[in-house]
Amino acid sequence: MRKKPLVIVTRKLPDVVETRMCELFDTRLNVTDQPMSQQELADALRTADVVVPTVTDRIDAALLAQAGDQLRLIANFGNGVDNIDVSAALARGVTVTNTPGVLTDDTADMTMALILAVARRLVAGANTITSGEWAGWSPTWMLGSRITGKRLGIVGMGRIGQALARRAKAFGLSIHYHNRRRVSGAVEDQLEATYWESLDQMLARMDIVSVNCPHTPATYHLLSARRLKLMRPDAIVINTARGEIIDENTLTRMLEAGEIAGAGLDVFEHEPAVSNKLLRLAKAGKVTLLPHMGSATREGRIDMGEKVIVNVKAFMDGHRPPDRVLPNML
Repeated sequence: MRKKPLVIVTRKLPDVVETRMCELFDTRLNVTDQPMSQQELADALRTADVVVPTVTDRIDAALLAQAGDQLRLIANFGNGVDNIDVSAALARGVTVTNTPGVLTDDTADMTMALILAVARRLVAGANTITSGEWAGWSPTWMLGSRITGKRLGIVGMGRIGQALARRAKAFGLSIHYHNRRRVSGAVEDQLEATYWESLDQMLARMDIVSVNCPHTPATYHLLSARRLKLMRPDAIVINTARGEIIDENTLTRMLEAGEIAGAGLDVFEHEPAVSNKLLRLAKAGKVTLLPHMGSATREGRIDMGEKVIVNVKAFMDGHRPPDRVLPNML
């Protein structure tokens, strides 16, 4: 009987996923769901044939230098791979995979929810109920902004950006986008989307800007201090991608100064740490903060786990895994 590969999973996954992994592989689970320390990650890389990390696990070149010769695959439980030095992994002969596509609808739903939450002040309104501040209906109290007829600028028109555009179009928003590659004419026609080659020009004209691109070295602080200052003072920013794409300090200062109307953030530049200034802005109702839950549905997490299993099984059976990630894809 052929020996099963040793697979180490760094975080707690849905039970149905863990059960299937235990059936197929020699699997070590993290039943406590406590994030692994760098030493624990290094130990996993030294002993496992396959490591299944998540976005909270930083696997850089220094850590990969400690990997054992038996390590053959890093099967990331996540769409992005910015937590992994893919080039360093490949240089050591280690394949990297991810779980694309399965989180598209979930993340687009949450992005649309944040647009509505910020524009219509949903969290601030709900807080008046729980705090006992609400004294009854008033015609001029807790006023938000109508989104119908407003311009939405999508930064990153991949799967999630397009899914968001479909939802936003149904709400009567005008769709605009910036992408490193222009999408097909058929997609533009379907979404009635306007392409902007210049991100600067798009930002200066939008009512709502949504960040939906991956985090890569090229997109670090893509919304830099200079670009944020191009935005209109009545505009809002939504980020369900990665916190590092926005210069968070500048965004915070602009929110404090009223130079931008609001923000909805599901991700943060130094998460899980959230700055005290952002927390104060949230209490003041100027920003809506969520704990990186854009893809947090039972269905989505199970689908992610199934993709991990398919990638590991295909690789161990001698086939190219369907979701292999290469540096030129980033």
